[in-house]
Amino acid sequence: MNDITMKLNADDLILMALKEDITSEDISTNAVMPEKKKGTVELLCKQDGVIAGLDVFARVFTLLDDETETEFFVKDGDSVKKGQLLGHVTGDIRVLLSGERTALNFLQRMSGIATYTRQIADMLEGSHTKLLDTRKTTPNMRIFEKYAVRMGGGYNHRYNLSDGVLLKDNHIGAAGSITKAVAMAKAYAPFVRKIEIETENLAQVQEAVEAGVDIIMLDNMTPEMMKEAVALIGGRAQTECSGNVTKENVERLVALGVDYISSGALTHSAPILDLSLKNLHAV
Repeated sequence: MNDITMKLNADDLILMALKEDITSEDISTNAVMPEKKKGTVELLCKQDGVIAGLDVFARVFTLLDDETETEFFVKDGDSVKKGQLLGHVTGDIRVLLSGERTALNFLQRMSGIATYTRQIADMLEGSHTKLLDTRKTTPNMRIFEKYAVRMGGGYNHRYNLSDGVLLKDNHIGAAGSITKAVAMAKAYAPFVRKIEIETENLAQVQEAVEAGVDIIMLDNMTPEMMKEAVALIGGRAQTECSGNVTKENVERLVALGVDYISSGALTHSAPILDLSLKNLHAV
């Protein structure tokens, strides 16, 4: 993340996380370190994966004290190995201790998502299908989690409800039919916005094609039904398949020829990447 993105979109969220962890003072740190003293600590990797969120990690410490210095030996998107030294953080020991958990929480979470995304993206290598995330993100963590998906080799679906038109089953129910929902969306939404609609069977796919949507989501269909749907669409709309996609089952979808595969698991089910700050000492 660049400095402008950080200041406009991330700083307030990082400060919220710090305030959650330090409501008045860090009693443990103040007990053992009553005065300012310069120190350094190592950032170590404890398992193989993909690193993401280094700028966010560093910003935790500079928001506590802008004189804190961070040196990294890797960059976001790099593959990292168990036991690898990833960097150093140097500054007031009180800041290093008080910011440690919040900084690691961000970095471990984001790196876990990047690692899981890379595992699935590698399975799609060689096809034209792109891997997408969803809005199934942790509240107030979306900017970080969607960034991590990109660092893992995935692509972002719409960022939020203001970012695009996606008509799902309940929108269709509210409008009365796919045809009516698409017509209303075309009348309301700016012409520069693409319109995507969710379908669950071949009859809905046919109706969506006739309604003239830009993207048709094939939701929770069997691979056999999705193959029929892709043939039925015949290039008249882009295609996205969705519904409980994980690294355990994505390979069955690769040969379908869809344009996109979306997976909520990228952000809601990725385990963290185990990292730690060790060997703190005065300098």
